[in-house]
Amino acid sequence: MKKILVVFFASIGFAFAAATSSKTGIFGEDIVMALSVLAGVVGLGIAALGGGIGMGHAAAAAISGTARNPALGSKLQTTMFIAIALIEAQVIYTLVFAVIAIYVNPYIAQ
Repeated sequence: MKKILVVFFASIGFAFAAATSSKTGIFGEDIVMALSVLAGVVGLGIAALGGGIGMGHAAAAAISGTARNPALGSKLQTTMFIAIALIEAQVIYTLVFAVIAIYVNPYIAQ
C-alpha cells in the first residue's frame, strides 16, 4: 500500500510540473482537468467502496433475519432490495457528479 501511495504522489508531482510549464500559470486548464479527473476517480472509488460495504451489511442482516425466522423471509427480502436500491442510488449520484466534473468541468473559465 505504501508503494502505491508513493507512486500516486509522484505522479501528481509530474502533473504539477507539466502545468507550470504552460502559459496560463500553475492553475491553468491542464491542472484543473487533471485534478478534476483525480477527484472524480477517487470520489467514485470511495462511493463504490462504501456502497459495497453497505450492501454487504444489508444482505448479511437479511440472511440472518431469515435464518432466525423463515416465515418473514419474503418481507425481509423486499426490505433488503429497497435498501440496496437506495444505497446504489448514492453511488450513481457520485458517478453523475464525477462525469460532470470531468467532461463539463464548471471550474474552467469559458
